[in-house]
Amino acid sequence: MKALFAPLTLALLLTACSREGQIARGGVYVKRTGCPQVAIPAATGDVTLFDPAGYTTAAAIDVTAAITNLRSTCTEETAYLASVASFDVVATRRDASQARQVVLPVFSVVTQAGTNVVAKRIGAVAVDFAAGSLRGQGRGQSTIRVSRSAASLPADAQRELTRERRPGDADAAVDPLSDPKIRDAVATATFEHLVGFQLTQEQLRYNATR
Repeated sequence: MKALFAPLTLALLLTACSREGQIARGGVYVKRTGCPQVAIPAATGDVTLFDPAGYTTAAAIDVTAAITNLRSTCTEETAYLASVASFDVVATRRDASQARQVVLPVFSVVTQAGTNVVAKRIGAVAVDFAAGSLRGQGRGQSTIRVSRSAASLPADAQRELTRERRPGDADAAVDPLSDPKIRDAVATATFEHLVGFQLTQEQLRYNATR
């Protein structure tokens, strides 16, 4: 299996939140890291190839493949955060008579605040089928390096989020994220690292309607 992703360096803000709730004196505390959350967008985690092309009946299905075992590691360097997403591609085919290689295009995307795409790279994963085998497997990897200085919340937002609130205070029961300024600051500093198959409009439509 060959993974053809090249490292992608972003000078933009690239961060997301990893939180663990902890109840303590003064409220609930959460821990925020600079590492992005890694996920597969809906309807992009599997792909179906047809032969002959243009047919979408069950009898015309040639190859089906799915992304699975998505894992991520994050290394905090001095100036950058290095995020690596790795995943398997498992596939089945209709005709197992001969050895075959299928190359499937995949994407790596960074989104800000859940919707704004700030970076994208197209790569590919090769899946090899041995002669006589209906199943094949490949492995892909996507690497992103992020400026550490851009991964922190503004100081005023940090102070408001971590300020101790005592019972009886006027805002003791008020979620600080209800403040639009705080909410926007957190959203701006929150990024996701998404991977999936680079699908055509027809393939997306098939995934959505099958």
